[in-house]
Amino acid sequence: MKRSHTTLLCALALCVAQPLWAQQPEGKWSKAAAMTAPRSELQAITVGGKIYVIGGNVRMIKDGEMATLPTTGVSQVYDPASDSWRDIAPMPKGSTHNGIAALGGTIYLAGGFAARGHAEATNRVYAYDTRTNTWRELAPLSSPRGAPALIGLDGRVHIVGGRNGPAAMATHEVYDPAANRWTVAAPLPVARDHVGIAVVDGKIHVYGGRTTDDTSNVALHHVYDPATDKWSAAAPMPVPVSSGTFAQYRGLLIYLGGECKPDMHTFSEVQAYDPKTDRWRLLAPMPVERHAQAAAVVNNHLYSFGGAIGCGANNVVADNLVFELP
Repeated sequence: MKRSHTTLLCALALCVAQPLWAQQPEGKWSKAAAMTAPRSELQAITVGGKIYVIGGNVRMIKDGEMATLPTTGVSQVYDPASDSWRDIAPMPKGSTHNGIAALGGTIYLAGGFAARGHAEATNRVYAYDTRTNTWRELAPLSSPRGAPALIGLDGRVHIVGGRNGPAAMATHEVYDPAANRWTVAAPLPVARDHVGIAVVDGKIHVYGGRTTDDTSNVALHHVYDPATDKWSAAAPMPVPVSSGTFAQYRGLLIYLGGECKPDMHTFSEVQAYDPKTDRWRLLAPMPVERHAQAAAVVNNHLYSFGGAIGCGANNVVADNLVFELP
C-alpha cells in the first residue's frame, strides 16, 4: 500500500524535527527513606556528600487536628550512603521559602516568610557550620523578602529576586563573608520569585519563576556575568513554571514540578537545560505532581524531598524521591 505524501515527509524529516521534549523522556524514578514528617516550602543542599534539609511548613497534629504550620526551624541531614536521617541544630527562627547556598562547609539561609500565605517576609540571614553544628546570624538583607534565589560564587553569596507583598522583586545583592556585608548588583531584567538558579562557567543562570500570583508563571531565562555586572537572555523554558525545585545534575540545569496550572493542578514536568547547546528538554516526569519540594544531588542521584500535591499548602508529603539518568 502506498504511503501518503504526509507520511513520507514525516518519515524523512518532520518527525526528526520534533522538539526534544516531544520525544521519549529520559531517566527513572525510585524511592528512598522518607522524611520523618511531611514538609513543604523547605530547602536542601549538599555538603560533604550529605544533604541538609532545612525549614519549611510541617504537617502535624495541633489541638487534636491535623494542620500545616510553619516550622520552628526543624533541620535534618540525610545520608544517601546509609539511607538514613538525623536531626541537627534547628534554625534560630523557623520560616519557609528561604534561599539556600553553601560555601565550603558553611550553609547560608536568607530571607523567607514567617507565616503562611507569603506573609511576614523577613530580612534575616543565617549561617550554619556543618562542622560544629551551630548557627549564627549575619548582616541582614537591605529589605525583607521571601522566595528568593541564593547561590555561592567565587567566595560570595548572591541573592536574586523574591517578593514582599503582591508583586515580585528584581533586587540582586551580593554577600561578602569576610566583611559581613551586602552590596547591590545589577537587578534581574524582569522581577520574579520562586525561580531556579545555578552557576555555569562562572555565570549565574536564573530561570522560570512568577511575577505576581501563583498562575503568573514565566519561561524567562537570564544569565548574569559578574565580570561585567550585566544580564543577558538564554533559551526560555519549554513550560512556564514557578514554585517547584531545582538542581544541577549531570551538567544539566533541572527544574522539577511547580504550581499552579489553570485547572489548579500542580506540575509533574521535569525540565532540563543543557548549557552546551542552549536547549531545553523534558526528562521523565515526577511520579506524582507537586510543588514546594526541595532538591539536591549526590553522585549520580538527584533527590527530591517533600512538597505539596496541590496548590498552596494542601496535601503536604514526606516523600524522598530519587531520579537517575542512565
